[in-house]
Amino acid sequence: MRLRRQHRVPDAVPDRPAAAEDLHVRLGGKDILRGVDLDVRAGEVLSLVGPNGAGKSTLLAALSGDLPPASGRALLWDRPAAEWSPLDTARRRAVLPQAHRVSFPFTVREVVGMGRAPWAGTDRAAHDDARIADALARTETEPFAQRHFTSLSGGEQARAMLARVVAQDTGLVLLDEPTAALDLRHQELVGRRCRELAAEGRAVVIVLHDLDLAAAYSDRTALLAEGRIAACGPPAEVYTADRLGEVYRQPVTVDHDPDTGAPRVTPVRRIC
Repeated sequence: MRLRRQHRVPDAVPDRPAAAEDLHVRLGGKDILRGVDLDVRAGEVLSLVGPNGAGKSTLLAALSGDLPPASGRALLWDRPAAEWSPLDTARRRAVLPQAHRVSFPFTVREVVGMGRAPWAGTDRAAHDDARIADALARTETEPFAQRHFTSLSGGEQARAMLARVVAQDTGLVLLDEPTAALDLRHQELVGRRCRELAAEGRAVVIVLHDLDLAAAYSDRTALLAEGRIAACGPPAEVYTADRLGEVYRQPVTVDHDPDTGAPRVTPVRRIC
Protein backbone atom coordinates (compact mmCIF):
# COMPACT_ATOMS: atom_id res chain seq x y z
CA MET A 1 0.00 0.00 0.00
CA ARG A 2 1.33 3.41 -0.96
CA LEU A 3 1.99 5.64 2.03
CA ARG A 4 0.87 9.25 1.81
CA ARG A 5 2.97 11.94 3.42
CA GLN A 6 0.86 14.07 5.71
CA HIS A 7 1.45 17.81 5.76
CA ARG A 8 0.84 20.26 8.55
CA VAL A 9 -1.51 23.18 8.11
CA PRO A 10 0.71 26.04 6.88
CA ASP A 11 -1.03 28.75 8.94
CA ALA A 12 -1.39 28.44 12.69
CA VAL A 13 -4.83 27.22 13.71
CA PRO A 14 -6.11 28.55 17.04
CA ASP A 15 -7.07 26.05 19.71
CA ARG A 16 -10.71 27.02 19.12
CA PRO A 17 -11.07 27.88 15.41
CA ALA A 18 -14.86 28.05 15.67
CA ALA A 19 -17.49 28.30 18.38
CA ALA A 20 -21.15 28.97 19.04
CA GLU A 21 -22.06 31.12 22.03
CA ASP A 22 -25.72 31.26 23.05
CA LEU A 23 -26.48 30.89 19.35
CA HIS A 24 -30.04 31.38 18.12
CA VAL A 25 -31.02 31.00 14.46
CA ARG A 26 -34.47 31.66 12.98
CA LEU A 27 -35.54 30.53 9.53
CA GLY A 28 -38.95 31.21 8.03
CA GLY A 29 -40.14 32.65 11.32
CA LYS A 30 -39.23 29.46 13.19
CA ASP A 31 -36.59 29.00 15.87
CA ILE A 32 -34.17 26.40 14.50
CA LEU A 33 -31.32 26.79 17.01
CA ARG A 34 -32.06 27.80 20.58
CA GLY A 35 -29.18 28.90 22.75
CA VAL A 36 -26.46 26.58 21.43
CA ASP A 37 -23.02 26.69 23.07
CA LEU A 38 -20.31 24.66 21.36
CA ASP A 39 -16.52 24.78 21.03
CA VAL A 40 -14.81 23.42 17.93
CA ARG A 41 -11.27 22.33 18.78
CA ALA A 42 -8.18 22.02 16.62
CA GLY A 43 -6.88 18.48 16.20
CA GLU A 44 -10.29 16.96 16.83
CA VAL A 45 -13.18 15.38 14.93
CA LEU A 46 -16.51 16.64 16.24
CA SER A 47 -19.64 14.94 14.93
CA LEU A 48 -23.11 16.46 14.98
CA VAL A 49 -25.86 13.86 15.28
CA GLY A 50 -29.57 13.92 15.97
CA PRO A 51 -32.93 13.32 14.31
CA ASN A 52 -34.20 15.09 11.22
CA GLY A 53 -34.97 18.73 11.94
CA ALA A 54 -32.80 18.87 15.06
CA GLY A 55 -30.69 21.74 13.65
CA LYS A 56 -27.47 19.95 12.64
CA SER A 57 -27.09 21.47 9.17
CA THR A 58 -28.20 24.86 10.46
CA LEU A 59 -25.52 24.77 13.14
CA LEU A 60 -22.89 23.82 10.57
CA ALA A 61 -23.97 26.69 8.29
CA ALA A 62 -23.85 29.14 11.19
CA LEU A 63 -20.36 27.99 12.20
CA SER A 64 -19.22 28.45 8.60
CA GLY A 65 -20.46 32.03 8.52
CA ASP A 66 -23.00 31.25 5.80
CA LEU A 67 -26.02 31.76 8.04
CA PRO A 68 -26.34 34.81 10.33
CA PRO A 69 -27.54 34.30 13.91
CA ALA A 70 -30.69 35.92 15.20
CA SER A 71 -28.83 36.40 18.48
CA GLY A 72 -25.74 35.08 20.18
CA ARG A 73 -22.50 34.59 18.29
CA ALA A 74 -20.90 32.27 15.77
CA LEU A 75 -17.13 32.73 16.01
CA LEU A 76 -14.45 32.01 13.43
CA TRP A 77 -10.86 32.42 14.58
CA ASP A 78 -12.20 34.09 17.77
CA ARG A 79 -14.06 36.79 15.83
CA PRO A 80 -17.71 36.92 14.79
CA ALA A 81 -17.85 35.05 11.49
CA ALA A 82 -19.58 37.96 9.76
CA GLU A 83 -16.56 40.22 10.38
CA TRP A 84 -14.35 38.25 7.99
CA SER A 85 -14.33 39.02 4.30
CA PRO A 86 -15.45 36.19 1.98
CA LEU A 87 -11.84 35.63 0.93
CA ASP A 88 -10.51 35.53 4.50
CA THR A 89 -13.33 33.17 5.43
CA ALA A 90 -12.46 30.84 2.53
CA ARG A 91 -8.84 30.75 3.68
CA ARG A 92 -9.89 29.58 7.13
CA ARG A 93 -12.71 27.14 6.56
CA ALA A 94 -13.82 24.74 3.84
CA VAL A 95 -17.44 23.58 3.60
CA LEU A 96 -19.03 20.54 2.00
CA PRO A 97 -22.81 21.18 1.80
CA GLN A 98 -25.42 18.46 1.45
CA ALA A 99 -26.34 19.50 -2.09
CA HIS A 100 -23.73 20.11 -4.77
CA ARG A 101 -24.37 21.00 -8.38
CA VAL A 102 -21.92 21.51 -11.23
CA SER A 103 -23.82 22.45 -14.38
CA PHE A 104 -20.91 22.74 -16.79
CA PRO A 105 -18.83 19.79 -17.99
CA PHE A 106 -15.74 20.44 -15.88
CA THR A 107 -13.45 17.51 -15.29
CA VAL A 108 -13.13 16.14 -11.79
CA ARG A 109 -9.62 17.55 -11.56
CA GLU A 110 -10.90 20.99 -12.52
CA VAL A 111 -13.63 20.78 -9.87
CA VAL A 112 -11.10 19.75 -7.23
CA GLY A 113 -8.83 22.57 -8.38
CA MET A 114 -11.60 25.07 -7.60
CA GLY A 115 -10.80 24.48 -3.96
CA ARG A 116 -7.47 26.24 -4.52
CA ALA A 117 -9.10 29.51 -5.63
CA PRO A 118 -8.71 31.29 -2.25
CA TRP A 119 -4.93 30.95 -2.53
CA ALA A 120 -4.56 32.48 -6.00
CA GLY A 121 -1.85 35.14 -5.99
CA THR A 122 -0.33 33.92 -2.71
CA ASP A 123 2.79 31.87 -1.98
CA ARG A 124 0.53 28.88 -1.34
CA ALA A 125 -0.56 28.81 -4.98
CA ALA A 126 2.80 27.17 -5.69
CA HIS A 127 1.41 24.07 -3.94
CA ASP A 128 -1.74 23.83 -6.08
CA ASP A 129 -0.70 20.77 -8.08
CA ALA A 130 0.54 18.91 -5.00
CA ARG A 131 -2.59 19.68 -2.98
CA ILE A 132 -4.90 18.65 -5.83
CA ALA A 133 -3.01 15.39 -6.33
CA ASP A 134 -3.10 14.69 -2.59
CA ALA A 135 -6.85 15.38 -2.41
CA LEU A 136 -7.56 13.08 -5.36
CA ALA A 137 -5.50 10.33 -3.74
CA ARG A 138 -7.12 10.69 -0.31
CA THR A 139 -10.61 10.38 -1.75
CA GLU A 140 -9.81 7.65 -4.31
CA THR A 141 -10.92 9.88 -7.17
CA GLU A 142 -7.68 9.60 -9.18
CA PRO A 143 -9.08 6.94 -11.58
CA PHE A 144 -11.70 9.34 -12.92
CA ALA A 145 -9.88 12.66 -12.52
CA GLN A 146 -10.18 13.42 -16.25
CA ARG A 147 -13.85 12.49 -16.56
CA HIS A 148 -16.54 15.14 -16.65
CA PHE A 149 -18.09 15.68 -13.25
CA THR A 150 -21.58 15.46 -14.75
CA SER A 151 -20.88 11.91 -16.01
CA LEU A 152 -20.24 10.52 -12.52
CA SER A 153 -22.52 8.55 -10.25
CA GLY A 154 -23.89 10.26 -7.16
CA GLY A 155 -21.30 8.60 -4.93
CA GLU A 156 -18.44 9.51 -7.25
CA GLN A 157 -19.62 13.12 -7.33
CA ALA A 158 -19.75 13.16 -3.53
CA ARG A 159 -16.14 11.99 -3.33
CA ALA A 160 -15.04 14.58 -5.90
CA MET A 161 -16.64 17.36 -3.87
CA LEU A 162 -14.96 16.04 -0.74
CA ALA A 163 -11.66 16.18 -2.64
CA ARG A 164 -12.34 19.84 -3.46
CA VAL A 165 -12.75 20.57 0.25
CA VAL A 166 -9.54 18.71 1.12
CA ALA A 167 -7.63 20.58 -1.60
CA GLN A 168 -8.72 23.90 -0.12
CA ASP A 169 -6.27 23.14 2.70
CA THR A 170 -7.90 25.07 5.53
CA GLY A 171 -7.64 24.77 9.28
CA LEU A 172 -11.38 24.17 9.74
CA VAL A 173 -13.26 21.56 7.70
CA LEU A 174 -17.07 21.44 7.84
CA LEU A 175 -18.82 18.45 6.25
CA ASP A 176 -22.60 18.11 5.97
CA GLU A 177 -23.62 14.45 5.54
CA PRO A 178 -20.62 13.55 3.35
CA THR A 179 -21.39 9.82 3.51
CA ALA A 180 -25.06 9.97 2.44
CA ALA A 181 -24.42 8.77 -1.14
CA LEU A 182 -21.47 6.50 -0.39
CA ASP A 183 -21.09 2.75 -0.19
CA LEU A 184 -19.74 1.05 2.92
CA ARG A 185 -16.09 1.17 1.86
CA HIS A 186 -16.17 4.88 1.12
CA GLN A 187 -18.13 5.72 4.25
CA GLU A 188 -15.25 4.24 6.20
CA LEU A 189 -12.76 6.08 3.97
CA VAL A 190 -14.41 9.40 4.91
CA GLY A 191 -14.05 8.54 8.59
CA ARG A 192 -10.37 7.74 8.18
CA ARG A 193 -9.71 10.91 6.20
CA CYS A 194 -11.39 12.99 8.90
CA ARG A 195 -9.04 11.46 11.43
CA GLU A 196 -6.07 12.23 9.17
CA LEU A 197 -7.10 15.86 8.83
CA ALA A 198 -7.47 16.19 12.60
CA ALA A 199 -4.05 14.58 13.12
CA GLU A 200 -2.58 17.34 10.96
CA GLY A 201 -3.89 19.93 13.41
CA ARG A 202 -7.14 20.84 11.69
CA ALA A 203 -10.59 20.95 13.26
CA VAL A 204 -13.19 18.76 11.58
CA VAL A 205 -16.94 19.06 12.12
CA ILE A 206 -19.07 16.41 10.42
CA VAL A 207 -22.85 15.99 10.31
CA LEU A 208 -23.78 12.31 10.31
CA HIS A 209 -26.88 10.17 10.60
CA ASP A 210 -24.92 6.95 11.09
CA LEU A 211 -24.42 6.85 14.84
CA ASP A 212 -21.94 3.97 14.69
CA LEU A 213 -19.77 5.78 12.13
CA ALA A 214 -19.83 8.92 14.26
CA ALA A 215 -18.85 6.93 17.35
CA ALA A 216 -16.00 5.15 15.59
CA TYR A 217 -14.23 8.23 14.23
CA SER A 218 -15.18 11.14 16.51
CA ASP A 219 -13.35 12.56 19.49
CA ARG A 220 -16.56 14.24 20.61
CA THR A 221 -20.18 13.99 19.55
CA ALA A 222 -22.80 16.71 19.96
CA LEU A 223 -26.30 15.25 20.10
CA LEU A 224 -28.89 17.79 18.95
CA ALA A 225 -32.59 17.72 19.70
CA GLU A 226 -35.14 20.41 18.86
CA GLY A 227 -32.51 23.05 18.25
CA ARG A 228 -30.58 22.45 21.44
CA ILE A 229 -27.61 20.30 22.41
CA ALA A 230 -28.90 17.43 24.49
CA ALA A 231 -25.39 16.16 25.26
CA CYS A 232 -21.84 16.71 24.09
CA GLY A 233 -18.73 14.72 24.89
CA PRO A 234 -16.94 11.50 23.97
CA PRO A 235 -19.35 9.15 22.17
CA ALA A 236 -19.05 6.58 24.96
CA GLU A 237 -20.51 9.16 27.36
CA VAL A 238 -23.12 10.64 25.03
CA TYR A 239 -24.48 7.33 23.73
CA THR A 240 -26.77 5.89 26.36
CA ALA A 241 -29.80 3.82 25.46
CA ASP A 242 -32.13 6.04 27.48
CA ARG A 243 -30.84 9.30 26.01
CA LEU A 244 -30.81 8.11 22.41
CA GLY A 245 -34.19 6.46 22.80
CA GLU A 246 -35.69 9.71 24.09
CA VAL A 247 -34.09 11.97 21.46
CA TYR A 248 -34.86 9.72 18.49
CA ARG A 249 -38.16 8.43 19.90
CA GLN A 250 -36.97 4.95 19.05
CA PRO A 251 -35.89 2.29 21.57
CA VAL A 252 -32.28 1.23 21.10
CA THR A 253 -29.65 -0.90 22.75
CA VAL A 254 -26.05 0.21 23.09
CA ASP A 255 -23.12 -2.17 23.25
CA HIS A 256 -19.45 -1.79 22.32
CA ASP A 257 -17.25 -2.91 19.46
CA PRO A 258 -15.03 -5.70 20.83
CA ASP A 259 -12.01 -4.43 18.86
CA THR A 260 -12.21 -0.64 19.20
CA GLY A 261 -14.44 -0.19 22.25
CA ALA A 262 -16.57 2.33 20.34
CA PRO A 263 -20.28 2.24 21.19
CA ARG A 264 -22.63 0.55 18.73
CA VAL A 265 -26.30 1.39 18.51
CA THR A 266 -28.97 -1.13 17.50
CA PRO A 267 -32.65 -0.21 17.10
CA VAL A 268 -35.09 -2.38 19.00
CA ARG A 269 -37.22 -3.78 16.18
CA ARG A 270 -40.71 -5.17 16.52
CA ILE A 271 -41.41 -6.97 13.27
CA CYS A 272 -45.01 -8.11 12.87
